[in-house]
Amino acid sequence: MSVGNPAPAILVVEDDRALSAMLVDLFTEAGYRVDTAYDGQQGMHRGLTGDYDAFVVDRGLPVMDGADLVALLRSKGIATPALLLTARGAVEDRVEGLDAGAQDYLVKPFEVPELLARVRALLRRTDSAASVITAGALRLDRLTRRVSGATPDGDEVELSEREAALLATLMGAPKRVFSRAQLLDAVFDGVESGGAVDLYVHYLRRKLGKQVIHTVHGTGYRFGLE
Repeated sequence: MSVGNPAPAILVVEDDRALSAMLVDLFTEAGYRVDTAYDGQQGMHRGLTGDYDAFVVDRGLPVMDGADLVALLRSKGIATPALLLTARGAVEDRVEGLDAGAQDYLVKPFEVPELLARVRALLRRTDSAASVITAGALRLDRLTRRVSGATPDGDEVELSEREAALLATLMGAPKRVFSRAQLLDAVFDGVESGGAVDLYVHYLRRKLGKQVIHTVHGTGYRFGLE
């Protein structure tokens, strides 16, 4: 729960203005503070700069898919629990959303009591480990930029800021394949060339082992440890 205010804060990222307004009214009546964003870019900005206890994110957003938004927030160290709303009910869509870093997935149309119950469940999740990302055998502390679990002797490995950001992106959605363009945007703010991604993948493999990042030929990279 947000420090200094007893009412939990929820960010609703939904491009359907009518549905967004309905959700705002619903959550406000339930006692929550609510902010809104109407596309992925706005959602990213608010998610990075605001202090929220839960995200409710539409899957089919303009500018950036809702699953991509959650994955990028995770890569920036934002561990706020997220619920994805979607009209897509296929199993593979639900799996993709969860692999992106969302904690829950609700298919439209939904029943209001179920939505509120799922949000209450999100709010019960602790954020005490918000700066720590774990995947496979690795544990990355985003504040200290130290990785444990990469070496047989258990020694911690210190990363640069860019190395830590790239690893956090991949660890935040460990089964997701990221294109070079997606990693360039997430880690380098899109200002470097695509070769920067390959270079920092090389740096991470040199420090943590070749198996830490898997190359998906013709597509990009994913986290390599189960």
